[in-house]
Amino acid sequence: MATFSKQLSFRWSDLDPNFHMRHSAYYDFGAQHRIEILEELGLTLRVMKTEHFGPVLFREECVFRKEINLSDTIVMQTKIAKMKPDASRWSIVHEFYRDEVLCATITVDGAWMDTKLRKLAQPTPQIVVDALNSFPKTSDFISL
Repeated sequence: MATFSKQLSFRWSDLDPNFHMRHSAYYDFGAQHRIEILEELGLTLRVMKTEHFGPVLFREECVFRKEINLSDTIVMQTKIAKMKPDASRWSIVHEFYRDEVLCATITVDGAWMDTKLRKLAQPTPQIVVDALNSFPKTSDFISL
């Protein structure tokens, strides 16, 4: 699998007063896609709750290149750009395309938290390592 892709469907509430997609909607679409991908890879919310771990973000950044409007057909592609070998730290990139034109890029840096201890999970649960190792990687992927 080269990438996780999803065609987006916009709502009126995703727009800002200038009638293009509001900045925070990009982040919402990225977060939803990450959770859908994790679910597909077996990291369901039920597994995370039962095993007492979950993702935590340290940084989330969006670079806006082209406006996205309500009627646009946008495809979001998601890949891992950086990751430690034990999957304890990672960076995920979401790219928003309209007719193969890059409109925006979200980059998130994160790790895994032990939800009982409220600290970073050590060691990273094996199910996480297995799932993230099967996650599509960017062409310039960096092993941390």
